Amino acid sequence: MKKLAMLLAIVLVAAGCGSNSGTHTTGPQFAFTLGSGTVTTFPGQATGAIAMTVTRSGSTANLTASVGGLPTGVTATVQSPGTSNAGSLTLTNTSGTPGDYPLTVSVTDGTYSVTQPLTLTAGVLATVASNRLGTFQEAMSTSFQVAEWNQGFFQDFSSAQPELNTLNPQHTRMQVMSQAIPQTAADAWDFTMLEQTVEPVQESSDHSPEFQVAYAPAFMYVNGTTTFTDPTFQQFAGYAANLVRYYNTGGFTAGGTLYQSPNSYPVTYWGIYNEPNGNGITASEYVEMYNTLVPAMLAVDPAIKIVALELSDYGTEEQQYVPPFVEGVTAQVDVLATHFYSTCNQSDSDQTVMNTVPGFASGVEYIYSQLKTNPKLTSVPVWILENNVNADYEGANGMSTCNPGQVFVDDHRGSSAFFAAWRPYVFSQVGKAGAQALYHWSYNGDQQYGEFNTASGQLQLSYWVDYWLGKYFGQAQWQLLQATTNDDGNVEVLAVQRPGGPTLVMITDHAVAGASDNNGTGAPRTVLLNVSALGSFTGGEQLTLDANTSPTNGPTEQPLTPAAQMQVTLGGYGTTILTLQ
Repeated sequence: MKKLAMLLAIVLVAAGCGSNSGTHTTGPQFAFTLGSGTVTTFPGQATGAIAMTVTRSGSTANLTASVGGLPTGVTATVQSPGTSNAGSLTLTNTSGTPGDYPLTVSVTDGTYSVTQPLTLTAGVLATVASNRLGTFQEAMSTSFQVAEWNQGFFQDFSSAQPELNTLNPQHTRMQVMSQAIPQTAADAWDFTMLEQTVEPVQESSDHSPEFQVAYAPAFMYVNGTTTFTDPTFQQFAGYAANLVRYYNTGGFTAGGTLYQSPNSYPVTYWGIYNEPNGNGITASEYVEMYNTLVPAMLAVDPAIKIVALELSDYGTEEQQYVPPFVEGVTAQVDVLATHFYSTCNQSDSDQTVMNTVPGFASGVEYIYSQLKTNPKLTSVPVWILENNVNADYEGANGMSTCNPGQVFVDDHRGSSAFFAAWRPYVFSQVGKAGAQALYHWSYNGDQQYGEFNTASGQLQLSYWVDYWLGKYFGQAQWQLLQATTNDDGNVEVLAVQRPGGPTLVMITDHAVAGASDNNGTGAPRTVLLNVSALGSFTGGEQLTLDANTSPTNGPTEQPLTPAAQMQVTLGGYGTTILTLQ
C-alpha cells in the first residue's frame, strides 16, 4: 500500500507540472551566428567588422556580446545587439604574439548565454627594406663517406648518379676512411674500393670534387691509436702527394706498379684531415701537419686548392683551434672549414635543436674575426663541410655512440618536415654571417642523414630542400637586403637581390608547437610580407617546402601575382620562397 501511495503522488506532481507547460519556457529564446568563423589580424591593424546576426524565438530582451580568450596585445571592440537582431565586433592587434587562438564569442540576455567559436590568427608582419647589408654568396653541396660499409652505392642504385647531377652540388665532398684508404703498406696500394665512389662523383655535377685526406693509412699510426709513428708527418705528406699524382698528374709508381686514375677529371680541392679536435690531434700538431702536407701536395700540382681545419664544432673548439692555426700557418690556405650539428641526442626536443642555429652563425662570425688577424688570410672564405640535425650514430650492440647506455634511434628530423624549416633556417643564418658553402651530411644514408635513402632507393624531402636552396641561391653573388619581423624567434626571412635580376624572399616557419615536441608538426604562421620599399614587380613564382611536399617529385613552382603586400601561410614547419621579377 505504501508503494502505491508513492506512485500516485508522483503521478499527481507530474500532472501538476504539465498543467503550466504552455506558459513557462526554459533556456534561451535567441541564437546568433557570426559572419566568419576565422579572422586574421597583423600588428598595427584591425580586422573588418565581423557581423553578428541574432535570431529570436519570442525574446525581446536586451542582448550583450563579449569576446573571451583574447591574447595579450589584441583587443576587441564590440557592438552588442541590444534589442535589435544585429551586432558586430572588431579585433585590433597592437602587439599580439603570433599564432592561432581559439576565441569564444558570447551573447547573453542576463539569464542565459549563447556562444560561438571564433579562431583568431595573429599574423607576422615581415618588412623588406631597400637598404643593402652586403654580399650574400652561399653554395649548396653534399658529401660522401667512402668506406667499406657503403661501397658499391652507385653500382647498386642506377638512379643515384643522375639524381646527384640534378642536385648539382658544388665541389662534392668525399671523406675517405677505413678500408677505402688506398695505401695498405709502404709500397702497396689498392684503389678499387675508392674508385667505386670517386669516379662517379668526378663524372657528376661540376666535375670538381673535394677529396678530404681524412686519415692516414693504418700502418702510419702507433698500434691502432691516433698517434703517428712519424711525428714530423713527412710519411703522411708522401701519401698525400701521391694521391695528387694519382688524380692530377698522370699517376705514380710504387713497387714496380703504375697507379693512375682512370678518370680525366682532376681533383681540384683537397681537405687536410677530418675533425682533428675529435681525432687526437692537438691544435699545435695540426698546424705542423698542415704546414708539412700542403707544400708537398702543391709541389705536385700548384693549381690545387686547399681546405683547412674541418673542425667538429662544439663547445669552445673554435677558440681552441682557430687562433693557433691562424697564427702558425705558413702554407697556402684557400678555404677554412668547419662542421655544424644541432645535437648528438635524438631525445633532444625540437626547441632545443632549433635554438642551436643562431650559434652556428656566431661560430662563422668568430672564425672570420680570427682570419682578419692574419693579413694573408683576410680573403679566405668559410665553408661548412658537414651539416645535419643530429651527429649521433649507432655503435656496438645497437647503442648510441654519443650517449652510452642509451639505445640508438634514427633521428628522422633529418628528412621530415622539420628539416624543411631547420635547413633553410641554417642556410639563412650562416649565409648572413658570410659562410660561402653549406654541405649536407650525407648524400646516401638513412632517414637521419641521407638525401638519397639507401633503404628504399628513393629520394627524401631533404634532397628537395637542398636542391631548391642551391637552385635559387646558388653560387651567385647577391645583395643582402634588410628584413625584419615581429616574430624573429620563430620566423626567419632572407631577402636578396641582384641588380637587373630577380629579388628572392625566403620565409621559414621554424616555430615549435609544444615544449616537449620531438619531430613535431610545428606551429602555423601567417605572414604579411611588405615589399613596397622595393618598387613594383611584374611577375613571379612561389614555391613551398613542407609536410605536403612529395619526396618522390618535390614541390612545384606556382605563378605569383606580386603586390606591395603579400600574404604567406605555412601550416607548420616549412619554407616558402618567392621569386619577384
